[in-house]
Amino acid sequence: MDYHHYRKALTETLAQSEVPFPAAEYQARLDKVRQTMTEQGLDALLLTDPADINYLTGYHTFEVSVHACLVCTQERLVLQVASIETGAAVVTAQVDEIIGYRWENLDEIIAPLADLLAHCQKIGIDGWSAGLRFGVIDALLKTIGRERFCEAGALVDAIRIVKSPAELEMLQESARITALGLETAIQSIRPGMTDNDIAAVGAKALLENGSEFMSLQPIVTSGHRIGVIHVNHKRRVIQPNEPVFLEFGAAYQRYTAPMMRTAVTGTPNAALSATRDLCRSIFEALCDTMRPGNTFDAAAQAADALLTPQRDQYFFSGVFGYAVGAQFPPSWVEGTGFIAKGQHRSFETNMVFHLPLCLRVPGQWGVGISDTVVVTEQGAKPLTNNDWQLFEAHL
Repeated sequence: MDYHHYRKALTETLAQSEVPFPAAEYQARLDKVRQTMTEQGLDALLLTDPADINYLTGYHTFEVSVHACLVCTQERLVLQVASIETGAAVVTAQVDEIIGYRWENLDEIIAPLADLLAHCQKIGIDGWSAGLRFGVIDALLKTIGRERFCEAGALVDAIRIVKSPAELEMLQESARITALGLETAIQSIRPGMTDNDIAAVGAKALLENGSEFMSLQPIVTSGHRIGVIHVNHKRRVIQPNEPVFLEFGAAYQRYTAPMMRTAVTGTPNAALSATRDLCRSIFEALCDTMRPGNTFDAAAQAADALLTPQRDQYFFSGVFGYAVGAQFPPSWVEGTGFIAKGQHRSFETNMVFHLPLCLRVPGQWGVGISDTVVVTEQGAKPLTNNDWQLFEAHL
């Protein structure tokens, strides 16, 4: 059968059977988006980020490398996906219409979109979205006119960054699974094992305890490799008396609450212990400052004041926290907000951030410890359950 018959067969049997949330949750999100569209004078919103599409419809697939988009107007919600993705769309998405294109024939993408947008005079796009392909937007600009399009990437971000009670439940479940995976992995660490061995133990525990396919693989590095940000396990043998860094994030209905821990194959030396103490102090300063009404910049300044005296010793990314929620590979970073100097948005209750406090001595070692936290009136409270200690992995 062709993909039209495939879609029809699934519509008759499994339509919306895997939509993650009740219809009322999606309607509430859609109402907020449409209200903001009206305030900004937008006739349509063209969304191409897989996480934005998921947020408004529930649509999810592990194949996010092909073009997909959601056209949102005041009247309709139309999802365009590749032919091979129409089944996933039928099963997981709550939309008014699904339109497909043969994934081997990209020429079929533009005409349906141009028809949907033909009577829209002001169309919002997210020009910074990784899902917005140049070929698609270039063709649309030429077809219906560049003057109709405007940047509106912040519209959905401003809504997504504040989590609903239902979303917090998903993040709490991810936090539970993340903790189980980390605890299982860290308990297994012994000198002579490889970083791959530890990652394998952790991945197995995450999957056994309910994680879906993750936005990032379990991250495990040891010794001098911890000093290099964003490398991962690579068959390195773990030595006695050296640190081992782990960062995991289970996915539950695509929601991820990450956490970092650091172990030592022996007894931590003074430098490792002092670095752990500094990470903990920064974390406490952040949590205390992350209150509704305070700015992201204010929290970053409070944290940076503690780091400044030792800035020349450590490499730090400059981002003390980033928003997390529902996300897809290649990252669990939501991209809706960053706790860093110069970021002047204010905290609101039920924003959720991962605070990735990893201090690295390039070429030598590093210590990373983190929690995912939710903003409350009393400051940020952990969703994950880190003990903020260096785990001692003895034989």
